[in-house]
Amino acid sequence: MYAIVDIETTGSYAAANGITEISIQLSDGQSVTGQYNTLINPGQPIPPYISAMTGISNQMVATAPRFEEVAEKVYQLLQDRIFIAHNVSFDYSFVKSHLREAGFDLNTKKLCTVRLSRKIIPGLPSYSLGKLSRSLGIEITDRHRAAGDAAATASIFHLLMANDKEQHIQKSLQRNSKEWILPPNVPKEHFDALPYSPGVYYFHNEKGKVVYVGKATNIRYRVNSHFSNNSESRQKQNFMQHVYAISYQPCATELMACILESAEIKKRWPVFNSSQKRWEDIYGIFLYEDRRGYLRLAIDKNRKRLHPVYTFHYLVDGHAMIRKLIREYQLCPKLCFLQKGEEACEGIKTGECLGACELNESADSYNQRVKMACATLQAEPSFAIVDKGLEANDQSCILVCEGKFYGMGYLPENTSAESVEILKPRLTQYRENSFIRNLVNGYAARFPDKVIYF
Repeated sequence: MYAIVDIETTGSYAAANGITEISIQLSDGQSVTGQYNTLINPGQPIPPYISAMTGISNQMVATAPRFEEVAEKVYQLLQDRIFIAHNVSFDYSFVKSHLREAGFDLNTKKLCTVRLSRKIIPGLPSYSLGKLSRSLGIEITDRHRAAGDAAATASIFHLLMANDKEQHIQKSLQRNSKEWILPPNVPKEHFDALPYSPGVYYFHNEKGKVVYVGKATNIRYRVNSHFSNNSESRQKQNFMQHVYAISYQPCATELMACILESAEIKKRWPVFNSSQKRWEDIYGIFLYEDRRGYLRLAIDKNRKRLHPVYTFHYLVDGHAMIRKLIREYQLCPKLCFLQKGEEACEGIKTGECLGACELNESADSYNQRVKMACATLQAEPSFAIVDKGLEANDQSCILVCEGKFYGMGYLPENTSAESVEILKPRLTQYRENSFIRNLVNGYAARFPDKVIYF
């Protein structure tokens, strides 16, 4: 009826790692009725730190069968039985992935002895396999080897079966239960408390530190999707192994959730976030005077201690801005480095360039227009984006001061957004970054009816 499984592997996620050992303990719920143990040749080197922990070396698995050679046997033992493991999502993801590669589709019910132990025997200092076994007086004869760990997991499961007075095991096996897909160390109550609304969610490690920040239009659905998919990726296994708590902060709109996510990533620098953890303003438009006295605009990498007149992330955005300035202020494409080579100036042909590149316009006259163009880049408007609130009697407000994002928050429905000075004390200030700035400016351009300019 039950198959208690433990595996040893070359790494932490199935997509890029192999199995080095597997143990399957068959059980009737009270005692072990059969078992299967074997080393597996993973088809890749075992990292030294893994060998040091498990004692399984490359030499030991060199003559062991490859997984495809034992796949049929493994499938026969597992199919039509309930798959049980300590942190079941880890073991199941590896076994299912390797069976699929061998041509077998494993689809069984699952139970996690970590989650069940937390429910049936609450209040213990730790639910890791080693510490939980010690707390329960269960001896592990061969720690970090599949047979020893599987035997300990079987003993824990039998003890749980004997003490499950509230039928947690049966409830976990019900069709609508999602117990097995959840991280083993996160209380189900944390998931049950998640709202079906926009906002930002936080994954915390064992010490309470935020290790991941995400945004969502529907927090409940998005958080569940991290764990309910069939991904064999590193990220999912990192979440399954290291997340101990989930919290959230609701937002009235998707835009506010995007802003808060970016601000929190920059503030907390979570270990499992990869996007937005870099210097975003990669390029800048720089102003300098050449040997003939003409002011020139040039795009270059943005480096510390340099002072660009305008910054941007994508090179194409900088080129678009330069072309806009050329059209509006009759600047020379050659002096702005958009046209290179000895060919005649394209700006003269179109009438945009007045001949500065051929010294037919004085430097003083040309430089005056360049300075005006630069002034427009630095003179940005102040405005507020007013939208629906969290409650029926409030409204959300996002404030931008002279082109820079200031902050956001919620105001009583009848609050008049007449000036920056009125709004600032009522909003929460956040540190600006280029992602937020571009996000807000883009939103304001798409939804002008929600924008109030000052």
